[in-house]
This record gives sequence, structure tokens and C-alpha cells, in this order.
Amino acid sequence: MSSFGRERWSRVWRQLERPEPPGVRSRLVDCYGDPHRFYHTLQHLQECFDRLDEGIALAERPAEIELALWFHDAIFETRASDSEAQSARWAAQVLVEAGVANDATRRIERLVLATKHAAIPDDPDTRLLIDIDLSILGSAPDRFAEYERQVRQEYAWVPDDGFRTARRRILSSFLARPRLYGTSWFHDRLESRARENLERALCALESPLRAS
Repeated sequence: MSSFGRERWSRVWRQLERPEPPGVRSRLVDCYGDPHRFYHTLQHLQECFDRLDEGIALAERPAEIELALWFHDAIFETRASDSEAQSARWAAQVLVEAGVANDATRRIERLVLATKHAAIPDDPDTRLLIDIDLSILGSAPDRFAEYERQVRQEYAWVPDDGFRTARRRILSSFLARPRLYGTSWFHDRLESRARENLERALCALESPLRAS
């Protein structure tokens, strides 16, 4: 997969009118191929790019969103709580060294940090980025079931009871939101199916409790 995203990567740097930083794309591809990853892989990254291509007309600064996507899961450690912060720092370092303007660097850094999903996005590009990252929730049922299995594999070190408790909390928090998707484009296309997927996943997590 060493050629993954080669043209996309080159194009986004042309859009920023900066030279392509040598070796960075290969390092990113290697990171997404880490053996402890099952969901946060190149498959997820490609799905994000596909969603960006579909909703590109919504972007105010598409190149910045695309670079943020490249970096948003660059660092992924299930035993740490600062993966997004580490990913954002790496992005900022690359951007500064490439001579990207300070304001653009700060925006991209904030976009990466937003994928921690700690707050509701308040600007158009962040809303679009978060909708892209959460589009897996509204995927076809078979893909959503695969996603759930992949997440469990990434947290295989967590005992089953603890995982179920944490996963129920996360999925319930999404369902409790007035809306999952901030843009009308994604809301109209994915909201209903996402809620169906989340409800089904919660039932599956709770079924062993009912059986006992």
C-alpha cells in the first residue's frame, strides 16, 4: 500500500502552494498500517476521503480539511488519551516546516483536535470534518457491524464487561444528541440509518446482560 493516496497527497500540497514534504506521506501510511489497528486504518482513511469527495462543495477550505483527515488518526494508541493531541502536534510541525501560513496551520491543528469529539463543531469546515469522521455510523448495516468488530479488536486488551460498559456509554451519548450530523447534506443522507445502527449495536451490547 506504499502508493496509497500519492496523487491526493501531491494535489493537496499544490493547492496550498507549498512543496510536498518528503517522506511524510509514507510515514503516515505506515502509521495507519500499524498492526494494533483494525478500524483506524487506511480503510477508514479512504472512506473519509470518499466522503470528502462527495461533500466537497460544502468545504470552505477543502485542502485544509483533506490535510486534517490525513493526520487525524496518525497517532492512535488505545491505552492513551492524547492521540488526537499528538496527531495535531505532528501536523503542525509538518506544516510549519513546509512553510504553510500560521493561520492555516492553526486551523488544521484545530481540525485534527476536533476529532476527539469533545464539543459540537461551531464552524462549517469543522462540522464537515466531523460529519466525515462520523459517517461510519450511517454506513450500510454490514459495514457498521464490521466496524463494531474492528473497534472491539482494537480494544482486545479490555475485559469484556468493561468494554461493554464503555461502549454503551459512547454509543448512548451519540444517540442522545439532537442530531448526529451538523451539515444538512450528511444529516439528510445518514442520520436515520445511523440511529438505527446505534440502536441495534446497543441492543447487542445489552443482550448478554438480559440473558444472565
